[in-house]
Amino acid sequence: MSSKHKATAVVSGGRDSKWTKGVVNPPVMRASTVVFESVAQMKQATGNRANQTLFYGRRGTDTSFAFADAMVALEGGEGCAIYPCGTAAITGALLSFLKAGDHLLMVDTAYEPTRDFCDKMLANLGIETTYYDPLVGAGIEALMKANTKVIFTESPGSITMEVQDVPAIAEVAHRHGAIVMLDNTWGAGMLFDAFAHGVDISIQAATKYVVGHSDVMLGTAVATKALWPQLRENSYLLGQCTSPDDLYLAMRGMRTLNVRMQQHQENALKIANWLAHRPEVDHIRHPAFSSCPGHDVWQRDFTGSNGLFSFVLKQGHQKATTAMLDGMRHFKMGYSWGGYESLILAVYGIERLRTATEWQTQGPLIRLHVGLEHVDDLIEDLADGFERFNQAL
Repeated sequence: MSSKHKATAVVSGGRDSKWTKGVVNPPVMRASTVVFESVAQMKQATGNRANQTLFYGRRGTDTSFAFADAMVALEGGEGCAIYPCGTAAITGALLSFLKAGDHLLMVDTAYEPTRDFCDKMLANLGIETTYYDPLVGAGIEALMKANTKVIFTESPGSITMEVQDVPAIAEVAHRHGAIVMLDNTWGAGMLFDAFAHGVDISIQAATKYVVGHSDVMLGTAVATKALWPQLRENSYLLGQCTSPDDLYLAMRGMRTLNVRMQQHQENALKIANWLAHRPEVDHIRHPAFSSCPGHDVWQRDFTGSNGLFSFVLKQGHQKATTAMLDGMRHFKMGYSWGGYESLILAVYGIERLRTATEWQTQGPLIRLHVGLEHVDDLIEDLADGFERFNQAL
């Protein structure tokens, strides 16, 4: 992409004529077997299979090649590996660069399935994991070992929203010969330029903002030129591939990513500011608020925000939060986020998901994903929820 503007990249990425064949959108190419007219043609395809050449369905078709190009146009990097969900992208990337005897530094606020994967599967493979404080920054040097191969970051944390100093961590990692992976789902490739800040592999649950319509499971990992061959080949060996129909929907979602993110941000900021004045609320955990850990880093490194944030209540119990959530009209309960719809979740037991840090806040934490509904309707929904909450205290 010649344009430096991500708003243009999400519209134009992946629309090379070799993929579109002259139409606006890359067509859906479904294939398992690719047939050849001669032995020479088959040998040529086999020898060139690393370069977006039709070889075998699992290696990719024009639809997946177009989507991968679009992700590179959005995020930068050299190439994009595609997975059937975000967790598969995380685990596939980790397995591509870790082996028995290696050491992994994993952020303490990591997505819960990521922690489970480290504690169960990586441990069984002889890979040691050390969890670290998301706010450690350059202090991560004290945790480095001779066999530390990967530092995994997630910024902001998807529940408690701590923003990491990724450039400081990357400087330490690269000085010690380690690579930096980032779960960049919150930034969606739009809000945080991973490669400009020292990241080597930028991972997304494209299920969320890239797809944007809560109807596709999808993961991506975009790598630097130096790491792309290893990520590409190892992901292939792990059998990772995705339906072209899902990729078509993901590309359709990507075209409106910029405008959707702007509306998510506008709606969420209005609601967060309204919540900040509610007597029930202790503090807001939104990166744009000074009450959010790492707010200064967010101001320095990010270009905006989206619809996902949390807030902590001064007091409450499960009965009260249940009364609040059960009657919501527009905010529905669900474990995902990033779609057009608003979601609400009361998160219990955060302390059990931490080993390097302590969760010291006493009141319940509520996470919102603010969708594209009219903000006045969403605020009214929350106001009614607080009434039910107070009645149940």
